[in-house]
Amino acid sequence: MAGHSKWAKIKRDKGANDAKRGAIFTRIGNQIAIAARSGVDPAMNPALALAIEKAKQANMPNANVQRAIDRVSDKNAAQLEEITYEGMGPGGVGIIIETATDNRNRTFPEVRNALAKNGGRVADAGSVMFQFTRKGVMVVAATGEDALLTVLDCGAEDAVDEDGEITVYTDQKDLAKVRAALIEAGLEVKDAELQYIGTSLIEVSDEETATKLMKVLDALDELDDVVNVHTNADITADIE
Repeated sequence: MAGHSKWAKIKRDKGANDAKRGAIFTRIGNQIAIAARSGVDPAMNPALALAIEKAKQANMPNANVQRAIDRVSDKNAAQLEEITYEGMGPGGVGIIIETATDNRNRTFPEVRNALAKNGGRVADAGSVMFQFTRKGVMVVAATGEDALLTVLDCGAEDAVDEDGEITVYTDQKDLAKVRAALIEAGLEVKDAELQYIGTSLIEVSDEETATKLMKVLDALDELDDVVNVHTNADITADIE
């Protein structure tokens, strides 16, 4: 899980910078719009509630949040579709790319080019996905044995105390319930989302391969239509 946490931490740090440029608002807005298809009331729609919470953490204006929700009923708004692509990166690691797009003819070439220009390639559907499982993942601002026990008591499947925070794993259907239990227990949940987690991690121990892999992941993560990027790499190399 250490490699997964390293990439996740880099993404969160990068997200703080993206928020200043406004890029993350588009990404979260797409997540909100898609989640709102299952209901516009966050009290009845856990996925929408999580997306709105992410928007709040990024200081996204309420007006932007409401516009994203309103896209569900706006007949003139471009309709988004969720498309997941699979790829291979340097070192033979698997990559899952989640997108939200109103034009798949634009999105696929962008994903393909981001992979190809940085040492990766698009993979056939199903050839990478079987190496992953869908999990709820949260980051809790706490550390220590007592906090770990509290997290597990709240219904988590697993938890890793690393770098001064705890990464929490749940069954995908239990993400909202466990998040609520953590907050009720007095813990600060810094991030919560569904992710694809590698069932068998591939170690990336040399700096050159790790640097190339991070370049691929970063290029994909910067695409406007990309919502999330996941890898089964266990990055043990010392990189920035």
